[in-house]
Formats: sequence, structure tokens, C-alpha cells
Amino acid sequence: MESTPAIKENKKGLRKWINIRWIVRNVPFFLFLSGLAVIYIYNGHYADKTIRNINKASKQLKELEYEYKTLKSDVLFQSKQSELAKAVAPIGLKEMTSPAIILQDSIINK
Repeated sequence: MESTPAIKENKKGLRKWINIRWIVRNVPFFLFLSGLAVIYIYNGHYADKTIRNINKASKQLKELEYEYKTLKSDVLFQSKQSELAKAVAPIGLKEMTSPAIILQDSIINK
């Protein structure tokens, strides 16, 4: 089976484009494309790493917000008058039952 002239022409054209000289002349371009591919891959990894760090930071922020709200509610609860009275009772402090006495200087009032 003989090949037709169109196929022979196509093979010659293909050999014309793929030869050693053409490859050697285009090595810088191939290196450039390889460099772009490496940069593209690096950029993808860097974006993934950045997204992971952002998610980690947001998770830590939520945990700190929850901790803040918990501590704030504890402080508000413990600062109520009844809770303060319970807290200082072991050291002997008591809540006043009589009104406070106001001291005045007699010289200033004249």
C-alpha cells in the first residue's frame, strides 16, 4: 500500500517543523514556559497556604470571642452585690446595715 502525495507532503511539513535546529532555537522559549509553569504551581500552593492561614486565624478569633463573652458574663455575675457579699464573707467583711455617717468640719460650715 503506497502513501498518497498529501500524506507524504504532510510528513515533510511535520519534519520541517520538528527538527533539531528548530528545537535548539526555541530552547529559551521552552525554558520560559517551564518557568511560567513553576510560578503557576507555586502560586497555587501559596494561595492554598494563605487560605488555610486565614481559616485558622478566623477559627482562633471565634474561640477568643467565645472566651471573652464567657469571661465577661462571669465578671458581671460576680460583681453583683449579693455575689460580692458571699465572696468577702470568709475574710470577715459584712454588708452595712446602718446608713453611713457623714462627717462635716465645723470650721467650714461657719
